[in-house]
Amino acid sequence: MALPKANRLKSRKDFQAVFREGIRRNGSYLTLRALKPLLTKSSLGAAIQTTQASDSVYIASTRIGISISTKVSKRAVVRNRIKRQITSALYNILPKLSPGWRLVFIVKPTAAESKCVSPQFLQELEQLLAQAEVFDGNS
Repeated sequence: MALPKANRLKSRKDFQAVFREGIRRNGSYLTLRALKPLLTKSSLGAAIQTTQASDSVYIASTRIGISISTKVSKRAVVRNRIKRQITSALYNILPKLSPGWRLVFIVKPTAAESKCVSPQFLQELEQLLAQAEVFDGNS
């Protein structure tokens, strides 16, 4: 189950912005880097889209990226399995997230060593997102 295209963080520029300016929260299997949306019309850049007719401003959907290096596992099969498990857990959490955030989840080598499964990823994702106050109603 892949994330919707509107919720994927794809460009190198976005990843670099999150790593440079975002907050960091650590867990045992994952690290979360989160960049909070700005609320000013002039400084939002790609996160804000304006409509021509009413000139109203709305915040784009939350975009998520997953970073997993070969330090986690040399085998692509293992790395892809971990990514799929994280993506399926995120798919369940997606409706609860506040709009406009840019999130990057970095997988730690302990995720492959301990044979971490989806419920553990879901629990840790919820914990990290709660610490960063990304859930709706916290920002």
